[in-house]
Amino acid sequence: MKTLFVSYRVTDLDRSLDFYTALGYAELGRVDPGDGSHLVILAFPGEPAASLELVHRPAGGRVDVGSGFDHLAIQVDALAATLQRLTDAGLEPGPVQYPGGPHGPKTSWLTDPDGYRIELGQWPPRHPDGITAADFS
Repeated sequence: MKTLFVSYRVTDLDRSLDFYTALGYAELGRVDPGDGSHLVILAFPGEPAASLELVHRPAGGRVDVGSGFDHLAIQVDALAATLQRLTDAGLEPGPVQYPGGPHGPKTSWLTDPDGYRIELGQWPPRHPDGITAADFS
């Protein structure tokens, strides 16, 4: 088994698509079930498959993120360049943080239009791609 994607319910599909495409996602496809709802599947360029689904159900009203959700983590190659690109696109990423100390990963946070928190992270040089069991040994 494997995780296919994360799915977020969104209040305003156009506003959310603007946000996530500015973040770097590209639309792979969409499904319109016919009841006024829309499902939009997204992935980052170069990803082999979908990684995010935006679900818009207007009849469901405003989205309440709730207290159980924490955040979506996204790995970036160059955090400073990513933050500049996002700022130029009108998004508001937070300051760079060093949660593992000065030689560990660099992170920054931003929030989407519905209040979902996103952590952007850059690994230190020579760290393997992604998170593996080696990160916990």
